[in-house]
Amino acid sequence: MALEITDANFEELVLKSDKPVIVDFWAVWCGPCRMVGPIVNEIGEDYKDTIIVGKVDVDNNPGVAAKYGIRNIPTILFFKNGEVVDKQVGAVPKQVLVGKVEPLL
Repeated sequence: MALEITDANFEELVLKSDKPVIVDFWAVWCGPCRMVGPIVNEIGEDYKDTIIVGKVDVDNNPGVAAKYGIRNIPTILFFKNGEVVDKQVGAVPKQVLVGKVEPLL
């Protein structure tokens, strides 16, 4: 299950994490986000011991979305050591996301 990441806890959960972090930027009204959401949750389960998976609702947390220039959703950012190391915009199959997770481990 993905963590709820907010403007308030982003630094603590993402930037200070000692594990790689995947952050799914989404919104309730976004159709493609609803397609990607379950995939992101599955990846969180598959890799629960090695990565952290979180979701940022862009409507409720505009600060983080603006900081990372999120203009299209879903956008998934991949963090390692507090830095963005990869990015995926739009709905894609699970294999594409797993292919971006594996190099972070």
